[in-house]
Amino acid sequence: MLLKGKTAVISGGASVRGIGLATARLFAEHGARVAILDLDRHACEAAAASLPGAGHSGLVCDVTDRAACIAAATSVLAAFGQVDILINNAGITQPVKFLDIGPENYDAVLDVNLRGTLYLSQAFIPHMRARRAGSIACMSSVSAQRGGGVFGGPHYAAAKGGVLGLAKAMAREFGPDGIRVNCVTPGLIQTDITGGKLTDAMRADILKGIPLNRLGDAADVAGAFLFLASSLSGYITGAVIDVNGGMLIH
Repeated sequence: MLLKGKTAVISGGASVRGIGLATARLFAEHGARVAILDLDRHACEAAAASLPGAGHSGLVCDVTDRAACIAAATSVLAAFGQVDILINNAGITQPVKFLDIGPENYDAVLDVNLRGTLYLSQAFIPHMRARRAGSIACMSSVSAQRGGGVFGGPHYAAAKGGVLGLAKAMAREFGPDGIRVNCVTPGLIQTDITGGKLTDAMRADILKGIPLNRLGDAADVAGAFLFLASSLSGYITGAVIDVNGGMLIH
């Protein structure tokens, strides 16, 4: 088991068909104790209870609220004693065209995706720094690399581009403290965000641009997060792992 004896925190992990819960499940299967953070207490607790093994927890945390992130970190550390892994997965998207982006659209998408990554990382890095060990993985998107996607507007691409820059800056600053920081950039993944919105015609058109000729599943992204969380990636920091079936080949 790649994460035996490790503890992990995953934000945005309560959605039943989401990448966060798929990652939590895979981490638990590999021996980790997992704390799932999300907005709904019942959903968090149910998600944690669904994981294999024992000792997992679900906590309410609004990642756009710095005080809430610090409180969540305090609670997790009190329960677990240590945190080895942080997965900044929480995010939202909006299919809004450039000229239609209003202040409320911009603030909502930037706050959850980018500010949330900043605040939650700030909450856990002091603990990791004191231990001189830790792995942080951040959720970006192929939208950041290609200037937009299927369901995300330009402000989503901007937020996820910001996540790439922030993660690399963290990797540079905290590498000497033994903390690794990396990003995952998924392509079109079949989750609740895409559920019901993808027509057969859209799917056929999208598949023309994916060499592996299929859409991604949450488990595909979870596997990348497992690699980055484990010792298999012990000499990797500041990296970006594409999980898009070849949709974007650099």
